[in-house]
Amino acid sequence: MAQAKKTAKKTTKKTAKKTAKTLTADYDPLKDKGEYMGPVMLEFFREELNKWKRDLIRESSETIQNTLQETELQKPDLADRASAETDHALELRTRDRERKLINKINSALRRIDEGEYGYCEETGDEIGVARLIARPVATLSLEAQERHERNEKIHRED
Repeated sequence: MAQAKKTAKKTTKKTAKKTAKTLTADYDPLKDKGEYMGPVMLEFFREELNKWKRDLIRESSETIQNTLQETELQKPDLADRASAETDHALELRTRDRERKLINKINSALRRIDEGEYGYCEETGDEIGVARLIARPVATLSLEAQERHERNEKIHRED
């Protein structure tokens, strides 16, 4: 079984570039009756991840530009300055979370290239298309994620 999965992953990796052109604007991976993580489906997720990454980078660049242009942190009124500093700190925390998300996106893109995308890192089972649409950077199946969260909760309570 594991050998068949490895062979399917290698075949998928080799043919992904050849068939990427067959991805249409109305493609819906939930309705795809072909093989799980076939070339077209992988290309769909690659495009989604790249689009998400571009959007995050663009927003980050806008934040940097706005921060450099704004002089609100130099307001003479203490209340206004404190409010501006709080807004600025919140924006920076948000961008830091997005930076971490970009790392996860890069990791997902790497998994697509390696033929491992869509498979649970813990069990090797299929993660599921619906879960990947909801969270394209998911690395665990729903069951493995729930198990992980239960264990985390138990250890947090100790």
